[in-house]
Amino acid sequence: MTSYSDDSRFPGPDPYAPLKDLPSFPLTSTDLNDGDELAEAQRAPANVSPQLSWSDLPEGTKSLAVTCFDPDAPTASGFWHWAAFNIPVDVTELPTGAGSDETLGGLDGVVTLAGDPGEKAYYGANPPAGHAPHRYLYAVHAVDVEKLDVDPDATATVLGFNLYFHSIGRAILWGWYEAK
Repeated sequence: MTSYSDDSRFPGPDPYAPLKDLPSFPLTSTDLNDGDELAEAQRAPANVSPQLSWSDLPEGTKSLAVTCFDPDAPTASGFWHWAAFNIPVDVTELPTGAGSDETLGGLDGVVTLAGDPGEKAYYGANPPAGHAPHRYLYAVHAVDVEKLDVDPDATATVLGFNLYFHSIGRAILWGWYEAK
């Protein structure tokens, strides 16, 4: 199968290429098959975050972060669809729809930042009609601290900057969608 970074259908860059090369770990979903078109539930206006589960985190993982990023948006900076962090290390799964709640369903200490649509929740795929197919990269980041010191009103980009310095592993599942 083609990876998210090696498919010529998509106009944007590999957003993870300039970052540190980190070890991966198993990441699966009952709602998303890696590299497949996203289901209607994961698109706007439904905005249902996919189920995600992970295992075998790198040694030293103390918390987790989850992000969803569209590198193909017609902007110079892509488009953030979801950004949550300070997920306790003993959590191994987010159920379908957890992204509709700022605490991912009541997890203590979790912070969800406002994505580019301005909502502190998962925002589904919504590329402009006729632009191109867009990739949606769902990443789980293994973090080396229990709590990232990121302001709850910061942007997802600020979270990404902090993850650069504190991630010790990263796993990515991706899907795509094209609005005709």
